[in-house]
Amino acid sequence: MLRVSTEEKLKKCITGACKMVLVKSIRMGDTVLVTGGTGYIGSHTVVELQQKGYEVIIIDNLSNSYENVVDSIEKITGIRPGFEQIDLCDKLSLDDFFNKHQNITSAIHFAALKAVGESVEKPLLYYYNNITGLINLLICMIKYKVNNLVFSSSCTVYGQPEILPVSEKSPVLKPLSPYGNTKQIAEEIITDTSGKSKIKGILLRYFNPIGAHSSALIGELPIGVPNNLVPFITQTAIGKRECLNVFGNDYNTPDGTCIRDYIHVVDIAKAHVIALERLLSEKNESGIEIFNLGTGKGNSVLEIINTYQKVTCNKLNYRIVPRRPGDIEKIYADTALANNVLGWKAEKTLEDMILSAWNWELSLLNN
Repeated sequence: MLRVSTEEKLKKCITGACKMVLVKSIRMGDTVLVTGGTGYIGSHTVVELQQKGYEVIIIDNLSNSYENVVDSIEKITGIRPGFEQIDLCDKLSLDDFFNKHQNITSAIHFAALKAVGESVEKPLLYYYNNITGLINLLICMIKYKVNNLVFSSSCTVYGQPEILPVSEKSPVLKPLSPYGNTKQIAEEIITDTSGKSKIKGILLRYFNPIGAHSSALIGELPIGVPNNLVPFITQTAIGKRECLNVFGNDYNTPDGTCIRDYIHVVDIAKAHVIALERLLSEKNESGIEIFNLGTGKGNSVLEIINTYQKVTCNKLNYRIVPRRPGDIEKIYADTALANNVLGWKAEKTLEDMILSAWNWELSLLNN
């Protein structure tokens, strides 16, 4: 029988206590800025941060979200995050914000326009908003010594990959939309800035977030007509939209419709917290690290529709229409690096994702 000496036990207790104190000091001593924190992924990430003990301050220009999301976050966590309505493109207001909140040590950057189709129609709007906002944020971070950045990137930086699944070593190809190009340019800006400053960052290239929080208090609620598939499905099913358009059924896929790697928004939110803690505990192996966030499995548009009909027992009104400019045919992730190095793995099933999105849509009827 293996015997452990009293001295060894004491060492283990002291070591364990030190680890607990370290974790507590990281969380209690760090205020996290979440840009775009009233948005879809941002709001879910704020919840996860607060539940881990972090103090959070949100800035958002509310161009595609609502301020009452802050109320919903408070209902879930019992803690009200700080909130200021600021546009990142307003450099003076952003600087005033950082000057006022000099306890901020880290930033998670979500704030950006994100609709692929709209970016094709309004490229200058996307380049101005997404790139200018990032540059202003980085300038303030350097000035006020905020050195940790988790960036909301996208699988769109891979363009239409020749080999699937895509890993972080896959070629970064020419994006098929201005939106995708802004993500690619943003990654380059952050990498170059990190090389000449104290900023260290983790770039999370995630695939297609869907679903909603289990409380049905927060979820995807785009202003105007949805550009993403699942909210258009649920809005069509609930009667807000007459019919769902399926853009193309002649792609080189099993059922002719586009394939994506769909991932639950809560799984993605948790990855941001893990990435932040990796930076705060200085476990990052380089100034900039990149991780794919996905399930590793692709599902077609028709598979998503059929899953919705299965889990809700509702029929959906949809029709096939011509392809949409900027859409990639098929893409799904190799998640080995995120699983093995970042220490994160997607947990929710496709059925979980669709059902949570539907419950969220139903909850909106009572609001």
